[in-house]
Amino acid sequence: MSYRILALDIDGTILDPYGKLPAAVRDSVAAARRRGLWVILCTGRRFRTALPWARELELEGSIVVHNGTLVKDIQSGETLRHAYLPIDEYASVISFVRQRGSPLVYVDAYHDQIDLLTETCSQTHAFQREYLDDNTAFFRTVDDLHSQPRPDVIMVSTMADEETLTAMCEEAREEFGDRLYTHTIINKSYRGLILEFLSPKSGKWPALEAVATEAGVAPEEIIAIGDDNNDIEMIRRAGLGIAMGNAAAEVKQEADRVVRSNAEGGVAEAIEKALLII
Repeated sequence: MSYRILALDIDGTILDPYGKLPAAVRDSVAAARRRGLWVILCTGRRFRTALPWARELELEGSIVVHNGTLVKDIQSGETLRHAYLPIDEYASVISFVRQRGSPLVYVDAYHDQIDLLTETCSQTHAFQREYLDDNTAFFRTVDDLHSQPRPDVIMVSTMADEETLTAMCEEAREEFGDRLYTHTIINKSYRGLILEFLSPKSGKWPALEAVATEAGVAPEEIIAIGDDNNDIEMIRRAGLGIAMGNAAAEVKQEADRVVRSNAEGGVAEAIEKALLII
């Protein structure tokens, strides 16, 4: 099989456990590009925090961010594709999260220097406070999120410990059903988990597939590498799905191959092996 796209997750995949990009990974990505593979980062990160890694890898064109809610152009920051939160669900989601914690509202306003809206709340979990204290730039505190409905809401989320958010996710799925895509992911840079409420049209794979289709690339011509639950569909549906050694068990079950962990250069191993069969 001839592969044309290499889709890479960031945290837990190309980055090591300390949040660094190993030289071996950088070199292997460069080798893949020289062989003609279009490398696309597919991440749960927001565009602003994913962009430095795209630039360090000297990538061009599309980047999939916010778990596929947005496809952005690396050079211009233009939104090429979006799956915003349905505006008629916004108030219900804010109320649901408020009853159990503190909501964070991510918006598509990169050029306005705004990434996230929040409000003062006594129920804010300690893990979320740590995140907010470390990320004051590009965040805006408003008096009442209910009064701030916007058409460009990427997602609503909240951060807390695993037990709290696992139970909250189950409640959310009962409450919203298939009207929203609701999941938890590991907060790799901070403690605990992140619970996200997104459009049912979001997801790394739908976004990646749309980019590939526009470029005339079939799913079987895609290599996808990841480690977390938000990578499962991408790994399952790609022509070659690869799970990191540090991946969750359910991710490994869906993969065609499992490589070393991100602490052991797993991405470099995966790319080197893939290049042998291109």
